[in-house]
Amino acid sequence: MKKSIVPVIGILLLCAFRFDDSPLKGVWEYRGGIINGKTDAAPKAYKLQRDYDNEHYKARVIEEGEKTQVYEKGDYQLKADTCFETQTYCMQESKLLNKTIKYNYIISNDTLKLLSVLPNGNKVEDYWVKVN
Repeated sequence: MKKSIVPVIGILLLCAFRFDDSPLKGVWEYRGGIINGKTDAAPKAYKLQRDYDNEHYKARVIEEGEKTQVYEKGDYQLKADTCFETQTYCMQESKLLNKTIKYNYIISNDTLKLLSVLPNGNKVEDYWVKVN
């Protein structure tokens, strides 16, 4: 009996861990986008970055001479070509706090493209470039 339980426990332990990294893992910098058909240029005075691990993200604003600030944090899940993001922290008041937003995502070379229709009806297409 003991001999048959040990392999079962070993298999269960192996199944409990994920060995594959998320394709989003790393640091991505905003390069602009399109909101409701209008071009939205990346800001020149500061940088917006998102740092993804396998389950969470944190968004930072980086301005020369200023302390880097985390302005947003959240959790995400990937299913096929869809990313479900839930904002868990926002530096400012946010109507998206604790709401899950569905994005279609495409990674091509070092560019991440996020597409969605937000709860307020805005159609967004964001471009992020992997910097780390």
